[in-house]
Amino acid sequence: MSHSLLVVHVQVHVKQEHVDAFHQATLANARESVKEPGIARFDVLQDAEDPTRFVLVEAYRTPQAPAAHKETAHYLTWRDTVAPMMAEPRTSRKFVNRFPEDAGW
Repeated sequence: MSHSLLVVHVQVHVKQEHVDAFHQATLANARESVKEPGIARFDVLQDAEDPTRFVLVEAYRTPQAPAAHKETAHYLTWRDTVAPMMAEPRTSRKFVNRFPEDAGW
């Protein structure tokens, strides 16, 4: 295997009064993100017990894809739109895909 997908989990905590607006802005970003050639998958998950907490699961095909994603108009719009909605700064962790095989994404 020459390289594996980079999978990023972004942890987001949103102010209660902005949950719906964050959700809508994030869905708009996700719908455009999955059209990028460097993105294999972009999931938006909401905590079942605390609706102010979300996890974005972003699977990138190449090491350059995350930087390219952060230059897109839809990402920049999302970033600026949701910034005042944050209850605390976003955090992220990077993972290397091990299963399923990259071709299965």
